[in-house]
Amino acid sequence: MASNAAVPFWRAAGMTYITYSNICANLVRNCLKEPFKAESIHREKVHFNLSKWADGKPQKPGTSLQDPYRFSNLIEI
Repeated sequence: MASNAAVPFWRAAGMTYITYSNICANLVRNCLKEPFKAESIHREKVHFNLSKWADGKPQKPGTSLQDPYRFSNLIEI
C-alpha cells in the first residue's frame, strides 16, 4: 500500500539531509558580516585521520605510498 505521507522537499529534490544541511550552512556563512564570516569559514574545515583496526587496537600507518591510511586527509565542506 502506498503511503500518503508528505515527503520532505529535500528528499523530493533527490538530496540527502546532509547535502541539504551543507547547502543551508554555506548560505548562512556567506550572509554573515566580517569578522564573523571569516571565523565561520575557518571553522567549517574538518580534519580527520584514518587508521586500520585489528583485534581492538589501531594499526600503525604503512610505509607504502599506495597505503590510503598513511596520510592525513583534509575535507572542506
